[in-house]
Amino acid sequence: MRRTIVLSVVAGMLALGGFAPRAHALPSYARQTGLPCTGCHTTPPELNDAGRQFKLLGYVNRAANRDLISAASSQRYAPMNLLQVLPLGAWFETSFDSTKAAQPGTQNGNFEFPQDVSLFLAGAWGDHLGSFLQVTYDAQADHFGMDNTDIRYANTAKVGGKDFVYGITLNNNPTLEDLWNDTPAWGYPFIASDSAPTPAAAPIINGLLAEDVAGIGGYAMWDKHLYGDLTVYRSDHIGSSQPTNGQGASYNIRGVAPYWRAAWQQVGAKYDLEVGAYGMHVASTPGAVTGPQDTYTDFGPDLQYDLTIHRKDTLTVRGTFIHETASLAATAAANPGEAIDHKLNSGNANVEYHFGDRYSGAFGMFDTTGTSDPFLYAPAAISGSASSSPHSAGYIANLSYWPLQNVDLAVQYTGYTRFNGGSTNYDGAGRNASDNNTVYLLARFIF
Repeated sequence: MRRTIVLSVVAGMLALGGFAPRAHALPSYARQTGLPCTGCHTTPPELNDAGRQFKLLGYVNRAANRDLISAASSQRYAPMNLLQVLPLGAWFETSFDSTKAAQPGTQNGNFEFPQDVSLFLAGAWGDHLGSFLQVTYDAQADHFGMDNTDIRYANTAKVGGKDFVYGITLNNNPTLEDLWNDTPAWGYPFIASDSAPTPAAAPIINGLLAEDVAGIGGYAMWDKHLYGDLTVYRSDHIGSSQPTNGQGASYNIRGVAPYWRAAWQQVGAKYDLEVGAYGMHVASTPGAVTGPQDTYTDFGPDLQYDLTIHRKDTLTVRGTFIHETASLAATAAANPGEAIDHKLNSGNANVEYHFGDRYSGAFGMFDTTGTSDPFLYAPAAISGSASSSPHSAGYIANLSYWPLQNVDLAVQYTGYTRFNGGSTNYDGAGRNASDNNTVYLLARFIF
């Protein structure tokens, strides 16, 4: 029965894509630049070298603004140089997922129409200022809310006779400002179910502060090789009263939380190679703005390699490893007998092959290990750990088809070999890690 449901949904998605009206590059960046989506992406959200340069330069297409700048030079007052067409875009996502075993008390084979809808103010605001600003309707919460947002100022100069790009970023998700697709905000997997069970443990830099902070920082790229970024974050709990009292917040930043990034890029005729490292330090008073603090220090290397094959195909290899050291004095104060010092290690590696700009296949593996803790990882049905261990491991396989540049039809399978510390009866309620294996189907329409 489950197999019949999956095949029916796949057929429906393919039919919907096949009868979609013929469209060209309609999203706001494509309208601004006059380029097809493949001008900046292998497939969204994966950036190619031109896409990384566009983001680096503040989401501004300088060639398009050159005539405006020239015309303004003969006037006493410079114009605002806003786009003649407001840079708006949107996407609509609908999905189906099914786990190997139903979550107790719920139906399996979950269909969401929509899963979410996003609106974007994305493009140039002026000669050196641009944005990626996303507002998303979440069907499960039944409301719109702020999503990933990055507003940039960028300019260029010469340093040592070499090109030097520098800029300022305002954003709400550490690693969102990164140019590559191996760090958490834009890393693999690029799509995910919002109803299937997920492991309990993750480093704080891996999405735990996303859309709950506000950051300002500076970045620079020298000679298209050496890249650096330093951004500091403060808590910005959307939906709570301001100024914040920290109540109800798991992570309430004390002072500022610095995020840093360094990378070396080598661009050849048929390849791009990036090797780098990144990290973050967070001091937090959970549920308050004063009192004992929990501290987290994350650090890790990353790598991305893109190889062009037969002119149109692209092979991509990505990987990152995050080591987190935590001192949980505040959490231990609320749970006498809990250990203060904790460690967490999280690795993610994947390989992807793009067959032109219509088809892609990817396979990745992940593994998270760390300090066992009966308070943080307590037994509970589905979400808990009978062994008090954060160990989770598995793999993710993805196939994507883009019948049009702005239509994505994808199927993804996530398999777990361990989940929250165990492979069998991991939660103490009889559920096995493989029971959370998930088939996920997605149709995304971008316009």
